[in-house]
Amino acid sequence: MSIVIHPSLNLPVEREVKAAIEGRRALTAYLATRFETQHIQIFDEQNQAHQVELPTSALRLLVDILAELAEGNAVKVVPVHAELTTQEAADMLNVSRPHLIKLLESGELSYHKTGKHRRVRFADLMDYKTRRDTASEQAMALLAEQAQALRTGYE
Repeated sequence: MSIVIHPSLNLPVEREVKAAIEGRRALTAYLATRFETQHIQIFDEQNQAHQVELPTSALRLLVDILAELAEGNAVKVVPVHAELTTQEAADMLNVSRPHLIKLLESGELSYHKTGKHRRVRFADLMDYKTRRDTASEQAMALLAEQAQALRTGYE
């Protein structure tokens, strides 16, 4: 049984996880090629094969999607130029909507208004997330260095 996370997102069930693991393993081998496109076969209900040509970049994305499904995660593909609501942006950062609003109003994260509503560009959100994650990693490294220097037993 699938667990509903968001009206349009469901966690994969066990057989989907297993299929994702096998599919990822099979497709990963083809990513090392230098071809711009790849040909795959899809079988219909009558077990007839149909050849489909895909850009290798799409195959890479498919492998990434399968990796997430194999971990039991729900996946949603968002175009880079997409505009998100404040709730969607907050969900992607795993913060509350009021906290996200503070980030917007302080200028830490850019946005624009569509009528009365704030919209955040996906690319801007990912830039902010990268900056935040980098700052967090640097802070953790500094704390680890300090703990070692002070010999606090966290070695």
